Amino acid sequence: MFNFVIHKLHREGYRFVAIAAVITFIFLMINNYLGLLGLLITIWVYYFFRDPERYPIRDENYLISPADGKITQITEINGPQELGLREKKYTRISIFMDVLCCHVNRVPCTCTINKIFYKPGKYINASFDKASEDNERNYQAYKF
Repeated sequence: MFNFVIHKLHREGYRFVAIAAVITFIFLMINNYLGLLGLLITIWVYYFFRDPERYPIRDENYLISPADGKITQITEINGPQELGLREKKYTRISIFMDVLCCHVNRVPCTCTINKIFYKPGKYINASFDKASEDNERNYQAYKF
């Protein structure tokens, strides 16, 4: 039961939770109601950066979803040019993660990551089609 409520925190989240906690303390010194608001925001920040354990199916016939959220699109695309895969076709499954979803992405199958390419980009609302092309992201090349 305790593990259901208190999750491990992703390493990127510690800084944000600490900032929210300091702001909460300042708010509490000003007013109890502001302190309560700060506490709620701090809890939400913690919840946003949680990294719960996942227990995958140990069957190579299945892929586990790499992210929490809602599948918004399944389409055939050319591979990323940055990895030299432009001429190869891939199936892209787009998953929209709202602010209540766990924002940790995982590898959906057993594999070895050969190459990672970081592409800086914009922060367009993920529900728009052009977000998949314009937003910040990582590409990973896998070997199964």
